[in-house]
Amino acid sequence: MPIYLLGEAPAFPPPELATPEGIIAAGGDLSPRRLLNAYAAGIFPWYAEGDPILWWSPDPRMVLLPGDIHISGSMKKLLKKEPFHLTYDRHFIEVIDSCSMPRKPYRGTWITKEIREAYLRLHELGYAHSVEVWNPGSKKLAGGLYGVSLGKCFFGESMFHVMPNASKYGFVIFTQKLFKIGFLMVDGQVPSPHLKKLGCREMPRKDFLDLLAEGLKHETRLGKWEFLTDV
Repeated sequence: MPIYLLGEAPAFPPPELATPEGIIAAGGDLSPRRLLNAYAAGIFPWYAEGDPILWWSPDPRMVLLPGDIHISGSMKKLLKKEPFHLTYDRHFIEVIDSCSMPRKPYRGTWITKEIREAYLRLHELGYAHSVEVWNPGSKKLAGGLYGVSLGKCFFGESMFHVMPNASKYGFVIFTQKLFKIGFLMVDGQVPSPHLKKLGCREMPRKDFLDLLAEGLKHETRLGKWEFLTDV
């Protein structure tokens, strides 16, 4: 399968033309317009430092649907204890910087300076959002996650934790709130054992694109999401 080289136009080829690995195109830029067009088409950027921008639409796609969140016995006990509290869109920069820190056994990070700046722009425009998980006894983040929202769909990008279970705790509460206000899915992008444990399922790309189209019929809630505190 050929990989399409993007030019100045922010459009993408159909996701069905992706390679078996899921790469649909290379090049272009990370402007807000191109990124939003990508997410609306079921495409996202993912590449390493020094490589050209690669755009992906994998088949299958990892997705969390309403009612599918898996809460283990230990997490249920943790939720009852409420050891953390959450805020939303108050420290986006700190969250994305924490997500970009290299993790063992890996040395690098896919959250390059270019990616960081691009998602900061999306955050300033009201499309990218952060979840901050706090230990009440500390002024430092215990964990967090960030992603992009369009319509009734949330596209998860990355999460991190400093304290054990902090990111899982944040993910569980955050996704429950999203589904409570009518979101249709949380996109986990690439299948992984970690996401499966949280209840995400592999979905054929065609079904994912159909669900995405349904979600995009709804208006995107722009701006800061501090209202989630009261959901």
